[in-house]
Amino acid sequence: MNLTLECEREEDGRWLAEVAALAGVLAYGASAREAMAKTEVLALRVLAERLEHGETAPVASSISVPASA
Repeated sequence: MNLTLECEREEDGRWLAEVAALAGVLAYGASAREAMAKTEVLALRVLAERLEHGETAPVASSISVPASA
């Protein structure tokens, strides 16, 4: 399972990062790095909860972060 983390700057200056393949996995941060770190942690939590509840089978996973961020 390959997940892509996307990050963009909002008009108010905050950064928003999300993993579109996982509903609700998004976070704001004061910097791109902060938003991406929060989102990566949230994505891992969502995947762990799915495994704990038998919603998905264990698979090798990776989260891709854009190099320019």
